[in-house]
Amino acid sequence: MSTATQAPGLRSRSSWLVLAGFLLAVLAVAVVGSLAATSSREIYDGFTQPAFAPPGWLFGPVWTVLYLMIAVSGWTFWRAAGSWRAGSRALTVYAVGLVLNALWTPLFFAAGLPEVALAEILLLDIAVVATIVLFRRRSTLAAALLVPYLAWVLFATALTIGIVVLN
Repeated sequence: MSTATQAPGLRSRSSWLVLAGFLLAVLAVAVVGSLAATSSREIYDGFTQPAFAPPGWLFGPVWTVLYLMIAVSGWTFWRAAGSWRAGSRALTVYAVGLVLNALWTPLFFAAGLPEVALAEILLLDIAVVATIVLFRRRSTLAAALLVPYLAWVLFATALTIGIVVLN
């Protein structure tokens, strides 16, 4: 039965299940980062850092809020698109961005490859910008929810550049 012919309660239930799916996808990204960052505070504090580097404790709270916004953004876009097929291109770019997000922490901290992490985060920057552009075509709210994420990722890019240059 298509969404268009489902009873309102079924559409609503389906929508909440999709939101749960977006939340789980983003949670998976957060878990990968968390597992790779077991001694990240010591590693982060051990680097010579740019003057604008925030304290290490700030990253957890910021990412928690951003991950919620990322999940809600994906769900909002999916609802605006009306179907997975209609939103497939944008949602694919969104998914690529999640994968790139998940890779940065293992590259930077677990593998100890800040230069590779820098190249990778530049790809993430592109993916987030592309996602915002594609999401905006169907939902300005979905795109707007990603703007703080883009700002933080660009800040993280600058921080990564600073750490690579200074170390």
